[in-house]
Amino acid sequence: MRKKGRKAFWHNIKFKYKLTIINENTLEEVVGIHVSKLNGLSVLLFACTIIFIIAASIIAFTPLRNYLPGYMNSEVREMVVSNALRADSLRLALEKQNRYIMNIQDIFSGKIHVDTIQSIDSLTNLRAEQLMERTKEEEEFRQQYEEKERYNLRAIDNSNAVSGLIFFKPVNGVKEVNFNPEEKHYGIDILTSDNENVVAILDGTVIMATYTVSDGYVIQVQHAQNFISIYKNCGSLMKEPGDKVKGGDVIALVGKGNDEHKESYLHFELWRRGIPINPGNYVVF
Repeated sequence: MRKKGRKAFWHNIKFKYKLTIINENTLEEVVGIHVSKLNGLSVLLFACTIIFIIAASIIAFTPLRNYLPGYMNSEVREMVVSNALRADSLRLALEKQNRYIMNIQDIFSGKIHVDTIQSIDSLTNLRAEQLMERTKEEEEFRQQYEEKERYNLRAIDNSNAVSGLIFFKPVNGVKEVNFNPEEKHYGIDILTSDNENVVAILDGTVIMATYTVSDGYVIQVQHAQNFISIYKNCGSLMKEPGDKVKGGDVIALVGKGNDEHKESYLHFELWRRGIPINPGNYVVF
């Protein structure tokens, strides 16, 4: 029975039919084609294979392959990353430009008085900090930290902070000569080792970085609230005028001693509103 069923199936699938096209007027046979179900299936599979090959070729040899997962080449990936970075830079530039325009409007309205030291760029950076709202997580962290440090005897004394400013120690060493404006010594001398790191005491902008015969390499940094820090007798400078620095950033290296100071030292001065002040009142040495 199985053999008869198979023979009947193959006989049915191989059985040929004649497709005839006849002229309606003359009843003359124009075209006659003998086909079977097997022929039709073969033609269908062949057509599907050709279509698949054409589609695969189009995807493999055209940029369409980049839309398939896992087929993105290195050039397209690099282009995508570059465009993402460029878009992020444009967003930051737009935000800074908006703050810049807001500063100009405040200057015209008299809310901000621009002096000869603080530039529009520094005002823009300050405005960015002022406009940055605290998140809920930050508020919770601040409350937990303040609660934890309320009875901490090692907490920083308020005399060393001016409106929330925390001063870094400019260099590791031992204080040798104190502040004495009567003898025109407007800073302090700190004995330290040669090539020791000199760090910025606060966030700010470098306004001078030069070499002098008497004081060696000198660098000055403008800070918030009209503070200016001066670092003298440096051996080399790490920053240039106009560079933005953060508190604790290395800005220079200590130079070697001279005839007056055999040991390496740093002369550090702190000025505010054009008046020299004692750095020991703000910086813990």
